[in-house]
Amino acid sequence: MSLRFAMLGLLEDGPASGYTLTLRFERSLQRYAWTARQSHIYPELARLAEDGLIEVAEEGARGRRTYAITDAGRAALREWLMSPPKPRAVRDEQALRLCLISALEPAQARAVVREHLAEAEQRAAELRALAEAADADTHPRGGLRFGRLAMELGRFQAQAQGEWARWALEQLGEE
Repeated sequence: MSLRFAMLGLLEDGPASGYTLTLRFERSLQRYAWTARQSHIYPELARLAEDGLIEVAEEGARGRRTYAITDAGRAALREWLMSPPKPRAVRDEQALRLCLISALEPAQARAVVREHLAEAEQRAAELRALAEAADADTHPRGGLRFGRLAMELGRFQAQAQGEWARWALEQLGEE
């Protein structure tokens, strides 16, 4: 069900084709919030159109369609955003590995945590660079547009992961 609202949210940021929506997922949502493949996106676009929540704004060559959110779609998105979230199932392999790290020898555990720290620092740096590029651009909704907020969530998460890794290394007696 959340894929539906992720699609509406991405279309709230502007009309897009299925291909463009797939790219937006990969660039902004996939790592931090939701995963969707092209094989999931196109059927959901058809259901959203059938339900009147989006419409075909433009048709191009080879059947390419650009979709836009409708007023009913905006209302459904806003209603969903204001409702309390359902309990979520967590399936994070990296977090599971870190929870079970005590099964390793201390030197091995430190190596795993150092790798986690390096990845977190790299993600934070990448997102800082993307944020700087986004801030240099103009957008009708200004700095609070969807992608920018999601980017900052990812950056803060990466920073928190880095802080945790530095703390964990202290606990493990980093040499």
